[in-house]
Amino acid sequence: MSEDQDYSALYLHFGTNSPYWRLGTDSDAISLSAIRDEIQITVGLTPEQAEHVRSLTGITSSLTIDVRIFDDDLKLHLVGRKNNANEWAGTASAYGDTDSVARDLVEGLSFAESVVSEANSVIVIVDQAGRIQRFNRLAEEYTNKREQDIIGKSAFELFMSPEEAAASRRNISGFYRNGSSYEAERLINTVKGKRLFLFRNKFVRSGSGKKQNFLICSGTDITEERQARERLRILANTDVLTGLPNRYAINELLNTSLKRGQEKRLSLGVLFLDLDDFKRVNDHYGHPFGDKLLRLVSTAIASCLSDDQILGRFGGDEFIVLQENASIESLEATAQRILGAMRLPFRQGLIEVYTSCSIGIAMYPDHGEDAESLIRSADIAMYAAKEMGRRTCKVFAADMDQRVADSVWLDTNLRKALAEGQLQLYYQPKLSAKTGAVFGVEALVRWISPEHGTIAPSAFIPYAEESGLISPLGGWVMEEAARQAVIWRDKGLSLRVAINVSARQLVDNASMGNFMDALGAASLHPCSLDIELTESCLIEDEVTAIKAIRQFRQLGAEVHMDDFGTGYSSLSQLARIPLDAIKLDAHFVRDINKKPVSQAIARAIVAVAKALRLKVIAEGVENHSEESFLQTLDVDQVQGYLYARPMPAAELELWLQQRQRLQITA
Repeated sequence: MSEDQDYSALYLHFGTNSPYWRLGTDSDAISLSAIRDEIQITVGLTPEQAEHVRSLTGITSSLTIDVRIFDDDLKLHLVGRKNNANEWAGTASAYGDTDSVARDLVEGLSFAESVVSEANSVIVIVDQAGRIQRFNRLAEEYTNKREQDIIGKSAFELFMSPEEAAASRRNISGFYRNGSSYEAERLINTVKGKRLFLFRNKFVRSGSGKKQNFLICSGTDITEERQARERLRILANTDVLTGLPNRYAINELLNTSLKRGQEKRLSLGVLFLDLDDFKRVNDHYGHPFGDKLLRLVSTAIASCLSDDQILGRFGGDEFIVLQENASIESLEATAQRILGAMRLPFRQGLIEVYTSCSIGIAMYPDHGEDAESLIRSADIAMYAAKEMGRRTCKVFAADMDQRVADSVWLDTNLRKALAEGQLQLYYQPKLSAKTGAVFGVEALVRWISPEHGTIAPSAFIPYAEESGLISPLGGWVMEEAARQAVIWRDKGLSLRVAINVSARQLVDNASMGNFMDALGAASLHPCSLDIELTESCLIEDEVTAIKAIRQFRQLGAEVHMDDFGTGYSSLSQLARIPLDAIKLDAHFVRDINKKPVSQAIARAIVAVAKALRLKVIAEGVENHSEESFLQTLDVDQVQGYLYARPMPAAELELWLQQRQRLQITA
């Protein structure tokens, strides 16, 4: 059949020269109809023909297929596109019907033209040589160039630098060869300045005449989005309070440095800094004051660093310094500069605050081969510095790991000990230096561990203070001591029970509440509990200490200054502190009968105490020679192994009974 007959056959079968066609995914039969979306007849296609039709994309295009309708062999020109995931559709014409083909193309392409022209993306279509074939309205607005003026011109020369153009030509040539779609980000000079575009690029093939490939570049301006991302990234990597790199950024920087160190075999150093007693400052002056102090501290630390050292805030009152190609000597020198700077007061308004820090030092690769282990080693060394008395620095050593393991064990098991009743109070008697009568006892906590047996306070009290467990632990001691005092009172034993309160407890508002609760729960009225404080309580915050001492005394407790003569308290300071007694420290008492200097100091202390009407208690008395000399000083009470070791309540009662029998016999 000739092309003219094809034209007549379509009209004969459908009553139109341009019937509608549709092909779905469920069948290789194409439907034809004079009315859109209706099925008049279906024509089977070969799998190759059906695949050819299904190759049409969402952009209107055309193709030609040979079909047989009833007894007529026809050459159909199909104009159409992919409507959705399951359907392709358009209009059909006889291949030789030029007018109909042209009309179908115009009708189909007019929709595509309006989409391209009015799209909210910059759309540029270029041929294989990079010559512009289409340039939509939004592209004109961004460039202030008209489509008709640049059709056929090189996109590389118009919108790219020579370097960018060369790279883009190479990339596009490769993409043209394999025909794959791709995305690219480009900085484009526009009338709005340099803008960043994300181009989604796809290759299409012309449907008639000389077959050609074209590249459709659809670009979205992502400048604001990307800027909002770099801003979010900056915020995500910056500590809001100090402006320093935060914990996340530190880990990223450390990982980058470690990678360089591994590649170039360079060392890497880490300083881990933790402020000493920052919680006390924060609690006393408030969080806004604490935040300002952290900013001042970060500035002070930064002033001690060289250009190749990076400072970051790891969190809370912890800071980290990183240095590539470092040495132990250079890191220790940096640490000493920081410690020196921290000795100066930090002023906020009329308030001056002294603070300090403890610093741990670790090196790659000796102390850790990844970020986590390196920071952990520096952290462990920092805690070792705190154990050494704070205000110092320590380099990581392998044996420090055992101390950390001990801390982990303590953290778990000390809490369990409180909950499961593994703690017990032992009592050491205090006797009259003149008559030997027992006036009271000092309560000393012991931990009876199922795993390790009896654990001395020196092994767990420091950890309890660092971890915050000292408050519940101290509350338990107060409660148990008050309960035992009532039991002894009911048995006719008039014993005052002294309990130790640390500096950390004294500044904790909960300690006074715990004391009052203990008295109330035991109905211990009048109060027969006494408080023993160390000199450090006065050194850290004398005003708060004096306030707490007065409150304890108002509740009926005596307050004793423990370990006097070993700290920084002066004799003149005793006049300012509302005390009831001072205790000469055991180290001071030991062999005092053989030490003329200690004897002279002891006489002065006793003389001042007597003038201030303070009792003097000598602790740590271990032999009769020490006892005899102390009696010449006119001390009031003595305490030590010469008389009795600390013992459980039941054993103390037996000891008292035996002592009473001996006195009667004598």
